[in-house]
Amino acid sequence: MNSNYRAFFGIKKEPFRSDLKNSEILQTNELKGVNTRFGYAVNLGGIALVTGEIGSGKSTAIRFAAEGLHPSDYKTFYVTATSGSILELYRQITSEMGILLSSNSKAIMSRLIKKEIMELIDGKKMKVVLIVDEASLLRIEVLSELHTLCQFFKDSKPWLPIILVGQANLIDKLMYRASASLASRIITRSHLEGLDLEGMNQYLEHHLRLAGIKQNLFEEEAITAIHQGSGGLLRKANHLARGALIAAAGKEAITVNADHVRLASTEIF
Repeated sequence: MNSNYRAFFGIKKEPFRSDLKNSEILQTNELKGVNTRFGYAVNLGGIALVTGEIGSGKSTAIRFAAEGLHPSDYKTFYVTATSGSILELYRQITSEMGILLSSNSKAIMSRLIKKEIMELIDGKKMKVVLIVDEASLLRIEVLSELHTLCQFFKDSKPWLPIILVGQANLIDKLMYRASASLASRIITRSHLEGLDLEGMNQYLEHHLRLAGIKQNLFEEEAITAIHQGSGGLLRKANHLARGALIAAAGKEAITVNADHVRLASTEIF
C-alpha cells in the first residue's frame, strides 16, 4: 500500500500500531477491569480468566497489567499455548524459565518447574506469575492436569497464580468435568467485547494524537463505518482506519469519509 499518506496528512509516526508503550495505551473501562482482576488473582495466588474475540485487545490488556508488576518483586513467565500435550506445555514453561531438561518425564518436568518457583519465592523473595496466552487452544486433557502446577505443600500455598487468556470457547472447555479442578481455582473472569461507537471515536482520536495529529481526520460517517466494519474489535479497526487514511490520501481528500473506509475494506477483508 502507498506509504505517502503520512506525508499527505502530516502524520509523524505510523498510526494504529500494536506495539504501544504502556503509557500510550488507551485505558478503556474494559482494560482497567482486566488490570484490577489481574492484580486480584496475583495477590491471592488464584487463576484469572480473560476471554474475548480475536482482536478484542486481550493480549494488550494482559501486557498492560503484567508490565505494572515491579520486576524486583515479581517474576512473570509468559507462554503461548498450542494444541499439544501437557508435555509440550511443560516444555514451553521450562524453556521460559531457563530450565535445562534431561528427561521427557512429565513428573520430572513438573518437579523442576515447582522447584524453580520455590527457589524464586524462598530464595529471591519474589512472587511468580504464569501467563498462558491462546489458552483456548489447550486440550481438555491438558486443562485437566494444569492445576497440579499450583499445588505446593499439600495445596496449602497459593504460590502460582495463572492467567489464562483465550477466546470464548475456553469457557466451554472449562465446563467439562475433566476441567473441574482447574475451573474451581478460577477466582475472577474478564470478557472483552468490541468498543461501542463512542468508544471507537475516542480510540481513533487517541491513536491520531499518538501519531502527531491533533484533529480527528475521520468524518462521523467514517467512524460509524469503521465501527460497523470492525464490530468494535481493535485489530480490525486498526487495519480499517489505516487503510482508509491511505485511500483518502490517494484521493487527495483532507478528511476520511465512509467511501474511503469501504474502499479499505475491500483490501483487507
